[in-house]
Amino acid sequence: MKSLLSFAFLALLFASCTQNNVKVDKSLAKFFTDNKVEGCFAIMDNGTGRFTVHNLARYRDSSYLPASTFKIVNSLIGLQTGKISSDSMVIKWDGVKRRVDDWNKDLNMYDAFRVSAVNYYQEVARRIGKDTMQLWLDSISYGTKKIIGPIDSFWLNNSLKIKPDEELGLVKKLYFDDLPFFKSYQETVKRAMLFENNTKYRLGYKTGWGFLENGHSLGWITGWVEENGHPYFFVLNIESPDPNFDMYNVRMKMLKDILKHLGYLEGNM
Repeated sequence: MKSLLSFAFLALLFASCTQNNVKVDKSLAKFFTDNKVEGCFAIMDNGTGRFTVHNLARYRDSSYLPASTFKIVNSLIGLQTGKISSDSMVIKWDGVKRRVDDWNKDLNMYDAFRVSAVNYYQEVARRIGKDTMQLWLDSISYGTKKIIGPIDSFWLNNSLKIKPDEELGLVKKLYFDDLPFFKSYQETVKRAMLFENNTKYRLGYKTGWGFLENGHSLGWITGWVEENGHPYFFVLNIESPDPNFDMYNVRMKMLKDILKHLGYLEGNM
């Protein structure tokens, strides 16, 4: 009985879509062709359970390295295990100059999350340790659950992979404090994810950027948009072979353009 209950819990952990509640929206293809990227986008209306999707096969069936979207889970595990005492806990800069100026200083968790400081979260992962990290990946059934290579880079080296469907399911569970972490820690992470909060909408998300085995650049944005107290959960996954592709700016522009095209960000949903 216990094994059956565990299986049921894991089966319900992530959102999954069926043909009955999915609308494949062909109008979204232009945002990918215009930006010369492959990828997928999905948004779920929590009230109806309805998904609007571009590239259903990629969304539902393909797995990719999570890159910095893993900071959501890394934060939760760090908080739950006490390796992060609070979102104000500072990890001192190690003095190594990195490509992003905002990473080259002492940072607390809240700021490190929002500037996506890889070095901060690499140190958090080292403090958590491989065995404890693996225990939690197994417990929440996170993607492929694989830790191969150094503990401070397995979410970047294409060993750990996750489907866009699972990414959306994770943020949905987080939004409702329904992951197996203390509610206060889930609230802490959601607070760090909330980047826009105005009279029309609230937009919470985490970005990710990494490189696939074929050398292509991979970008993520996963999160929620809330209008009139009603949440909608989304994931954007894009891939480009261009070594000079402006992932930092293009992925966010694509997200905003798609959301506006679908009627979001105006406070009318």
